[in-house]
Amino acid sequence: MMTSVVFIAILLLTLLIAVFSRSGKDVMNVEEYLVGGRSFSGMILFFLAVGEVYSIGTMIGFPGGIYAMGPSYGIWFLAYILLAYPVGYYIAPLIWRAGKKYGAMTLPDIFKGHYSHRGLELIITLAFLIFLIPWAQLQFQGLIVALSALGFNLSPTVAVLISGAIAYIYISVSGVKAPALISIVKDILMFGAIVVVGIVVIVKVGSVSDLFTLVKAKGASVTIDQPKDIVYTVTTSFVQAIAFNFALIVAAVMTAKSEATVKKTQRFMPLYMLMYPFLVVTAYYALVAIPNLEQPNNSFIAASLALLPPWLVGLVAAGAALSGILVLSVISLNLGGVVSRNLVRNIPERSQRKWVQIFVLVYLLISMFITIYVPQLMLNIIEMAYYGFAQFVPGLLSVFFFRKVTPRGIISGVVAGTATAVLMHFNHINVFGINIGLISLIVNFIVTYAVSIVFKGSFQLVTPIAGRRSKNEKIISVNVSNNVALIQPDESKQS
Repeated sequence: MMTSVVFIAILLLTLLIAVFSRSGKDVMNVEEYLVGGRSFSGMILFFLAVGEVYSIGTMIGFPGGIYAMGPSYGIWFLAYILLAYPVGYYIAPLIWRAGKKYGAMTLPDIFKGHYSHRGLELIITLAFLIFLIPWAQLQFQGLIVALSALGFNLSPTVAVLISGAIAYIYISVSGVKAPALISIVKDILMFGAIVVVGIVVIVKVGSVSDLFTLVKAKGASVTIDQPKDIVYTVTTSFVQAIAFNFALIVAAVMTAKSEATVKKTQRFMPLYMLMYPFLVVTAYYALVAIPNLEQPNNSFIAASLALLPPWLVGLVAAGAALSGILVLSVISLNLGGVVSRNLVRNIPERSQRKWVQIFVLVYLLISMFITIYVPQLMLNIIEMAYYGFAQFVPGLLSVFFFRKVTPRGIISGVVAGTATAVLMHFNHINVFGINIGLISLIVNFIVTYAVSIVFKGSFQLVTPIAGRRSKNEKIISVNVSNNVALIQPDESKQS
């Protein structure tokens, strides 16, 4: 009873925060709705950005993976997040700079602004949507697992309907601002719950060394012994680290009020890694104290139920639920923005916010239907999502650094890389244990550069975002029909 009271009270609090986030804004334009008017402070950006990284998979999937598959899963999970931080420190500010320069609010907007090439914009849009679409189902399934394990007697249908409705309320009120503010509550709950459970475990068993002694006595492994596992872990960590920075956090980064704000936020994001030792401890405790779980993903929840009083379980439940719902809402908003701005043409900017809300609602309804009635439909696409997101890396690096790459080259690279990933995945091709995403990414790089050089034609190359240029020049646009870049004096510098 107390668990439910605390859980419901926190969800109602977040709905009040969502309503409050709209205060002072009778009318919102699409920029305010999608990227918060590019006005978020470092603190708000911090919570919003880490909310993209630390979803329900942190509380459910990470300890569940260690419980079921041993240390190789945990090392991979930690490695790719740790690697993502230094990559993000250098790349995230460039994403913000490109967004500001081109008025971009979505990933395809960056390509559209830099190259003014409809074919490239459309290819990036379609690929992005294909791999983003199943992400909502992943959050719904995580919510079902968490709520069921916590003892809430909700059918999967009811759990999905309630979660989808709350996610839509969050973003329909004030766009990205509501999830950003609610992320503060969610992260405090999630971080606090993980640390508390971990501390209780250590106190109960005596010490960390005592826990690992018990684990070894059970015959469980605490080290990686197979070289093949090491190759796969290292290559997977690399691919997923760059996929996060180049695809999943783009929209969050664009909400910052300045490039300096982005850099400052990136410096502090690694602090979240402090909660992972507590998750590792909890996972191994569950392995010893609660063996033979039918659902390994329930390991953290099972340990919480065994060790915590009901009111603290309510906090854990709220943290888990908000982790899934917030990511769900941000994903939906991102997808709605991409469809209304990059897939469907000629929607006036003044009407885009309304269409974003419509597309978000349609996306949530379809995702709920798939989760409830055909949950296996998107399984392969979910498994391939990181391979797909990695295919944007050569194109974005070209926008940031490489002047000699053309739209035709980027299109060819994305198609070749994606095709390689699909063929290898469905034909179960294994090359020395190397992650498929890395192999397809290498193919993408080679094809992108080769096609750009061989079929350059008369296309006038565009100055990259990180490149230097004369103080008196700025690139206005690329005229695709005439294949020339228009360079005009920067009047703001002359005044």
